[in-house]
This record gives sequence, C-alpha cells and structure tokens, in this order.
Amino acid sequence: MDFLFDLWIPILASAAAVFVVSSIVHLVLPIHKNDYASLPDEEAILAALRDQQVGPGEYSFPFTESMQEMQEPATIEKYSRGPVGFLTVMPSGPPGIGKNLVIWFAYSILISVFAAYITSFLAINSPREAFRLTGTVAVLAYAATHIYNSIWKAQPWQTTLKNIFDGILYGLVTAAIFASLGNWGV
Repeated sequence: MDFLFDLWIPILASAAAVFVVSSIVHLVLPIHKNDYASLPDEEAILAALRDQQVGPGEYSFPFTESMQEMQEPATIEKYSRGPVGFLTVMPSGPPGIGKNLVIWFAYSILISVFAAYITSFLAINSPREAFRLTGTVAVLAYAATHIYNSIWKAQPWQTTLKNIFDGILYGLVTAAIFASLGNWGV
C-alpha cells in the first residue's frame, strides 16, 4: 500500500484532469451529439411502457430463458419479425447528473489507483516509462471496455469508436499526469 502514499498526488490529479477533459468532450465538443436517436412516436412507446409498469432494469427482446428456447420455431419467428434489442430503463424522475458525476470521478480515481498499483511492481526509472505503463493501464480501463457493447449489445460501432477515442484521450491525460508528477528516480 506504499504506492498509495507515494503516488497520491498523481492519482488525484489524473482523476481530476480526466474529469475536466471528459466534461469538455461531452459538454463543449459535438463528438457525442448523435450517439442516440429518438424513438418513432416516442409518446406512444412511453405510454405502452408505463401501462406495462416496466420498472428500472435491463431487458432484452425477444426474451428467451435458454439457448434451447432460442432454437424453437416460434422464437425464431419473433427474431425474424423484429424488432430485436436491449432496453435499459432508469428510475423515473429528472436525471441525477450530480450523483453520476461523483461516481464518474470515483471511477477515475479507481483507474488511477490501479495504474499506480501496477507501476509499484516495477522499478520505474523515468517519466517516459511511467507514461508508457500508466497510459497502457488507463487506456485499457477507459477505452477497451466499450468494445463489449458493440459485440454483445449491438451498440453502433461508430459510437463505440468515439468512446474508444475518449478513453484513449483519458488514458493519455492520466499518463501525462503520472509522468510529470510522480517521483520516478530522476
């Protein structure tokens, strides 16, 4: 746990820098403007979901209990007829952006803690080595995790590529902070 004491400044500074950069990416730049589309006749669909009392959670449709059920002719017909997808329903009420921002900052601290932890196993002797290692860890944590959504949840690859770009940016910011603020034997 010495790494936490030795690297607490780069850990917190990199999380804060990622927080600022992500705010700029999402609030100022138009990169993510078209990540979502509106539903056709949204009000009718929302009314139908309310009528069915669909609560918060993740849903798939058509829903099947097993791989065997997916092979049944009636299920294959449902899939062929469509639509096929996933639905995430959040709790009703205004979005809790404040809570989400706090959780995002905590997540960024966690990624920086893991980057610091992994560097603690090696004798890092230069800012360049620190940049490479912490950047690799941070890019993997921020960027690679988004690929899953395109593979398994049919998120458009265009959206995933934008998220990967964001993750690479956050990883490089993390690496730069660690390289500049850490004590790397120089």
